[in-house]
Amino acid sequence: MIQGEPRQGNGTAFNSTDPSTGARLSPAYHYASVQDLELAAGLAEEAFATYGKLPGKERARFLRHIATGLESIAAELVEQVNLETALGEARLKGELARTVNQLRLFAEVAEEGSWVDARIDPAQPDRQPLPRADIRSMLHPIGPIAVFGSSNFPLAFSVAGGDTASALAAGNPVIVKAHSAHPATSEMAGQVVCRSVRECGLPPGVFAIIFGPGTQLGTALVKHPKVKGVGFTGSRTAGRQLMDLCAARPEPIPCFTEMSSVNPVFVLPEALRTRSAEIAKGLFGSFTLGVGQFCTKPGMVFLPRNEHAGALVEELKGHVQRAAIPPMLTPGISRSYREGVAQRQGASGVETVAAAEAPDTVADTYAVPIVFQVNGSDLVRNPHLAGEIFGPTTLVIRYENIEELMALARGLEGQLTATLHGTEADIAQFAGLVSVLERKAGRLIVNGFPTGVEVCHAMVHGGPYPATSDNRFTSVGTLAIYRYVRPVCYQNFPQAALPEALKDSNPLGIWRLVNGKFTRAEVADAS
Repeated sequence: MIQGEPRQGNGTAFNSTDPSTGARLSPAYHYASVQDLELAAGLAEEAFATYGKLPGKERARFLRHIATGLESIAAELVEQVNLETALGEARLKGELARTVNQLRLFAEVAEEGSWVDARIDPAQPDRQPLPRADIRSMLHPIGPIAVFGSSNFPLAFSVAGGDTASALAAGNPVIVKAHSAHPATSEMAGQVVCRSVRECGLPPGVFAIIFGPGTQLGTALVKHPKVKGVGFTGSRTAGRQLMDLCAARPEPIPCFTEMSSVNPVFVLPEALRTRSAEIAKGLFGSFTLGVGQFCTKPGMVFLPRNEHAGALVEELKGHVQRAAIPPMLTPGISRSYREGVAQRQGASGVETVAAAEAPDTVADTYAVPIVFQVNGSDLVRNPHLAGEIFGPTTLVIRYENIEELMALARGLEGQLTATLHGTEADIAQFAGLVSVLERKAGRLIVNGFPTGVEVCHAMVHGGPYPATSDNRFTSVGTLAIYRYVRPVCYQNFPQAALPEALKDSNPLGIWRLVNGKFTRAEVADAS
């Protein structure tokens, strides 16, 4: 969909599938052609000249228009998404609410305007031994952004999701490569965005949506010289390929990939002694939520080797044995899950604690919830056991003492989250563990579970590699806007030539750093 119109592309057609039955869905969709990509990129570059300089209030109006448009088709959109994903009406209503809320949150950020980080150091002509020039800086958008829709969040991390919202809020046009698992959903959301482009009087190149295989169209999109940044949520393999492509370009570009995490959970002694049944119930609900297809799914649980931990495992076993067998998003994801489970079952030292009983006949997308257990020493000998398995499974690690626990924590890869269940006394006693986890994860949680990511100003959904490609940033929350900007400095510019955010009079009324102090005052009045 380019300039708001569907295109026939290169003639290659594909259909989505109903995960609950395996049936092909109509209508067919078409992969974009090389000519389609060239057109979308050219229009995006052309639109950037206008959209990148648009006042924040106008970009906010655009984002709110998209949110209202999505709400206006809520019933039919949720129905279509459920048909293509089988995620369930309740889950999808919640995801749609999250999607429109984050659009409105970024609208607030764009409209208020202080996010541009305006800095002003007025001239000091009499300074000795050398005078200082008038120096001012602010953040600017970087240009057209390629956004890759995810399979597991067909709304919130897809066509009109967080990557798109944050890029548009900053002033960047967006080209979305939609996920082929839910093309009708993507088309519906794309139509809403395109209608908002038209009705807000914006250049048509501000937004485009294309379909195609990642290995071909995705590669071509990332390598296109007019594309200046990438946003991606998905597997480590695909994310790493995008990182390498972006770095290998003649002009390397920033690549923000959210890829892989097992989100370890640490149950500390007092919490384990007093709340084992409650924690087991919450843990089960978290690692099976959405059929385990959340990037924040708790895939690893650290427990001491004592009777209280044994009680928690027994409680967890009961929940798993009674669990339903729901379909996963696609046959490919289900196959990968079953392969990962089989590999773990065959690994030395791994015990299958509990598995749900699969019916005799299930769809090709089925996923049996299962819990594994291993000793800490076996995990050290087989570090691949700490890898992510995308689906409804988790691995219990039994450790002998605090020293072994600390060593295991230090050996973890980068994570999106790390969770501790404990009393205040537990947290104080394990302060060293908290210090280790601060270096391992982007979000630390106490007495909760990592699934369910609040969209707010303080949220961090990122972490050290391989959780993300750049642990200085987040893909959820308003800090996400800083992925798609760069600082520009203006030295000795006349007032009339400065951007509004940097003029002495502060016509936008934003917070600025003037002579090292935050203020909304005019420069002449700032002290």
